[in-house]
Amino acid sequence: MENSDDFMAKIVALCKRRGFIFQSSEMYGGINGFWDYGPIGVALKRAVEQTWWKYMVEDRDNVEGLDSTIICHPMVWQASGHLANFADEMTDCTVCKKRFRVDQMDDPTTCPACGAKAMTPPRNFNLMMKTFVGPVFDEEHAAYLRAETCQPIFVDFNTIRIASRQKLPFGIAQTGKSFRNEINPRNFTFRSREFTQMEMEFFCHEDESMKWFDYWHEQRWNFYTKILGIAEDKLRIHWHDKLAHYAKKALDIEFLYPFGWNEVEGVHHRGTWDMSQHAAYSKQEQDCRYFDQERNATYYPTVVESSCGLDRICLLLICNAYDEDTAATQKEGMDEDARVVLHFAPRIAPVQVAVLPLSKKLEEPATDLFRKIRGSFRAQYDVTGSIGKRYRRQDEIGTPFCVTFDFDSLNDNAVTVRDRDAMTQERVTVAELAQWLRNKIDK
Repeated sequence: MENSDDFMAKIVALCKRRGFIFQSSEMYGGINGFWDYGPIGVALKRAVEQTWWKYMVEDRDNVEGLDSTIICHPMVWQASGHLANFADEMTDCTVCKKRFRVDQMDDPTTCPACGAKAMTPPRNFNLMMKTFVGPVFDEEHAAYLRAETCQPIFVDFNTIRIASRQKLPFGIAQTGKSFRNEINPRNFTFRSREFTQMEMEFFCHEDESMKWFDYWHEQRWNFYTKILGIAEDKLRIHWHDKLAHYAKKALDIEFLYPFGWNEVEGVHHRGTWDMSQHAAYSKQEQDCRYFDQERNATYYPTVVESSCGLDRICLLLICNAYDEDTAATQKEGMDEDARVVLHFAPRIAPVQVAVLPLSKKLEEPATDLFRKIRGSFRAQYDVTGSIGKRYRRQDEIGTPFCVTFDFDSLNDNAVTVRDRDAMTQERVTVAELAQWLRNKIDK
């Protein structure tokens, strides 16, 4: 079996070479824990986000959307407990000067990097990223970049409920950037200091909360297996043994990354703690409680949460899709050559269709076809190099279908469609092409 470090090195190299993901500010030496998404990476990221949004919001009557600010009132983070408790224990090696999280060390007395037994005493390190609002940089004007996207959902609960005319049970979903000043960012984009979350908070009565927990557990598992097409043997459920005092149940959906099993999503029963905390700190209890006409009772909603990291899902998809096999080649003295291919599910592939004219003499009709195709699919046009090299480029970014416009196309008004996975080629008329592709991508 391939060494996990070697495998991840291939992933990182491919991501940079093909414009998926690369170090932020790299020309200045980079900045640890921050990553930029290139043309192919941002297409993948947006495809996954849009798929999640459709599945969680647009296809449901009982979930509403929100796009809140990254900076909230500082009291939001006092109420949530982040300013007091959102911390990791860290320790430094006095020999090699490297810093580590204590809970990630096998032996807190020994440096994992150099082996020296010269570690500083553990001390708490708050993960909130601090900034200032206004022209004066003092504590009165201090603010924080949000550490999670769920807290603004709780704060905006009543405003959204009234505006959308929703009754319990219903949910509020949000996607957006969050920030954590991680002590030791690692494993490429898996643990970063700036990342995108996709969260949904579902508000219900306590009596129905366990039913809804089971429902969202099933829905989120189905998202990975049926929508994203991840094999079930690469996923598992990790149940939390230790629960917060306000919670009844919690689980993580984990994926088998090259560096081991790690969390990609959490489904949590949060009880009434969030709503009661914001009521206490804001003194606006009426905005945090709900009057239930059917029960003729007023109460704090119980919350069931679905929370996942978009960057972790994108890394999951790239690792899951990566493969090396053989393909026909025109290289001298060779019938086959090794190829790198990403087997993305067609619905989330960053490029779903590539249009490839066999010759530059065919650019005009091929370009016309491309312009028609890109209105319905994520498409790319490539005329540079031999057709074999262009196929390889598309394989490396995971394009499921390559459409070749050749000289016969001028006469029979048909094109050759190459299937990335089956390596088969099929002749399809231009008039039927869009529907043919739609049937393949939506299945």
